[in-house]
Amino acid sequence: MPVNPLKSLAAFFDFEGHRTSFQRELAAGLTTFVTMSYIIAVNPAILKEAGIPPGPAMVATILAAVIGTLVMGLYANRPFAIAPYMGENAFIAYTVVKMMGFSWQTALAAVFLSGVLFVALTVARIRQWLLESVPLGLRHSFAAGIGLFLAFIGMNEAGIVALGVPGAPVRIGVLTAPPTLMAIGCFVLIAVLMLWEVPGAILVGILATAAASFMLGLAPAPARWVSAPPDLRPLLFQIDLRHALSWSFIGVLLIIFMMAFIDTLGSLIGLSARAGFLDEQGRLPQIERPMLADAIATAAAGLIGTTTSGAYIESATGIAAGGRTGLTAVVVALLFATALFFAPFITAIPPAAYSPALIVVGLHMLAPIAQIDFNDYTEMIPAFAVVVLMSFTYNIGIGITGGFVLYPLFKVVTGRVREVRPGLWVLSAFSVLFFIFYPYR
Repeated sequence: MPVNPLKSLAAFFDFEGHRTSFQRELAAGLTTFVTMSYIIAVNPAILKEAGIPPGPAMVATILAAVIGTLVMGLYANRPFAIAPYMGENAFIAYTVVKMMGFSWQTALAAVFLSGVLFVALTVARIRQWLLESVPLGLRHSFAAGIGLFLAFIGMNEAGIVALGVPGAPVRIGVLTAPPTLMAIGCFVLIAVLMLWEVPGAILVGILATAAASFMLGLAPAPARWVSAPPDLRPLLFQIDLRHALSWSFIGVLLIIFMMAFIDTLGSLIGLSARAGFLDEQGRLPQIERPMLADAIATAAAGLIGTTTSGAYIESATGIAAGGRTGLTAVVVALLFATALFFAPFITAIPPAAYSPALIVVGLHMLAPIAQIDFNDYTEMIPAFAVVVLMSFTYNIGIGITGGFVLYPLFKVVTGRVREVRPGLWVLSAFSVLFFIFYPYR
């Protein structure tokens, strides 16, 4: 009797248990990929400032995404895509290399060491122990903070919000500018399609807006669709472990480790909350699996020539489109692999097309804030700090570490120290070190 491949996929990814379908997972994967595909162009542009050649950096970016996202999909069975983190790449390029004078080979060695340490901590179940020590209120604040963070990124990319002047850091953008009008139209289109319960509303909005931008001349259409990938050998296995383990680099190594640990923790909790994966205690079942996926991706990223990789908050767009299983991640990985040859077309999708999707997803991720106990100041103030610091410092890690410092502090001064789990004391101590060693320049 012939085997039905769709039924085999449904059984492997447990479509019935996750109440999903092949078509929904495919649409979700496409949506996530389109939303986060900007990293193919943006990451090499940032790493170029550190002296890393952009062509090989693009290949390394794609391969890191493919490796991590495949592990996430096939092993963890979660709809989370993995790629090099924004923020960490800028920290390494502008701070570690340009400002502090370390080589990019040394910085990539730190990325590799962080990944190896993550693998060890995950296998030993220490990362899970630390995560389970995070109180429920803080976990809900992670999702809400990331939602506002995404919305702010989306509005800035769309031109709705612009950088201001001293005393007024942000201001309204030029709403009459054609690309901004196109982005606003895309947001309205996605919202209307969602109200009409049209499947794949976010993806439809992105693709329709991209096509309209090309036809109206608001964004340059790709000059060519296909190109051969550049040679990766200038970056492959070029890490400098000797200098990365030197005493002068220890502070930087700690920062890179903490940024990766905190960003991954916040992203996994925030995305899981959005997808409805968390149990009544706010825990993600089998969390060691997605944690191991991002650990492997980070170790591989350092070896192949790019920066810390982990679960991408843009995965929330695919989740909003209905993605619930690892097939969504597998689709994203396959599209990234295809991007090795179709990068000119993919990178041509303008911000006006994908930025409204980030605003819509940010809206969706605000819901968990209602679960925070606003009648308890020891819960409310740390959660508030997480949300506002994420949004106003433009850094997810700053918000999370701020919450880790304030939560036990307020429990101590109110005589409720027994509510702080041992693992949270560890996270709080590392967060204090993070703020001590962070280069505020």
